[in-house]
Amino acid sequence: MNINDLLNHTSEWLKGSGPNADIVISSRIRLARNLEKIPFPHWAGKDKREEVLKTIEQALSGLEHLKQGVILRLAGMDNLDKQFLVERHLMSLEHAQKTNYKAIAVDSEEVLAVMVNEEDHIRMQVMQSGFNLFEAWNIINQIDDYLAKGLRFAFSPEWGYLTACPTNTGTGMRGSVMLHLPALVMTRQVDRVLAAIAKLSFTTRGLYGEGTQATGNFFQISNQVSLGRSEPEIIDSINGIIQQIIEQENQAREAISAKNKPVLEDRINRSLGILKSARIISSQETAELLSMLRLGIDMGVIKDIDRRRVNELFIITQPAHLQKLESKKLSSEERDVKRAELIRNKLNI
Repeated sequence: MNINDLLNHTSEWLKGSGPNADIVISSRIRLARNLEKIPFPHWAGKDKREEVLKTIEQALSGLEHLKQGVILRLAGMDNLDKQFLVERHLMSLEHAQKTNYKAIAVDSEEVLAVMVNEEDHIRMQVMQSGFNLFEAWNIINQIDDYLAKGLRFAFSPEWGYLTACPTNTGTGMRGSVMLHLPALVMTRQVDRVLAAIAKLSFTTRGLYGEGTQATGNFFQISNQVSLGRSEPEIIDSINGIIQQIIEQENQAREAISAKNKPVLEDRINRSLGILKSARIISSQETAELLSMLRLGIDMGVIKDIDRRRVNELFIITQPAHLQKLESKKLSSEERDVKRAELIRNKLNI
């Protein structure tokens, strides 16, 4: 397997299946781990970071989940390939920078991704389509148990797993759910909802995690505190919050439809019309129009396009994906033309 093989593969988080898939795009569990008696990556010298890299590469090479996958060092990797992995939610923006002594491991189904020497020595994540945090936890827990047999993790009986960022200390776990909330945005309720969950120690980020804004009405919600509670307790608390948000989004969708269905249907169909006919289109406009198209599919307004095709368009219209598909670098203007052409081809089948 190599990076280019992923071009013709549907990412786990975009399959459009699983519980509550009309609102919940994906569920992710991430674990942070560090090797015992070795400084965290930001404080480790070159020799120590190389030692960590070799040690973890060896441990990952025996992992069954990666038998059909790939382990890649980032040093020397083309910037386009790094951006491609970020767009597929397999690697963080931070990990793609200052790439010496770093690696990324990805399984063939894009369920598992492991970053080596990011903020922590190991940042592993498991993704599942739809609202499925416990299934993601079951998978990553097995992987963590396997790695713990061959690696000695930094652990305190009092504090739990030790991490570079204090908020991750304890279980070292972050659970996050990607939500599509167009109705809450349209009814101007989303700020109130997000402010309420912030008071309960949950954080909201954009499509590509920390430091990014909500695009296409996508919101990524995760726990902020990892200390003092078990993994199942954390997942239970996330599930409770997400279930409430799902209910509020459903209520907002029903209210919009009941109050002025013709206006809603007009906006959805206008979005589809632009997507099917545009000759030049930006990433931002694409995200906004695809969000409305996805809402139309989920509410039964659009019946001849499936959710999976729209989900696929969200990712293959990103800059690195367009350039990988064209096998060459493209200017911003060239990408806008190619993006429109790709969308027309996918929707006018």
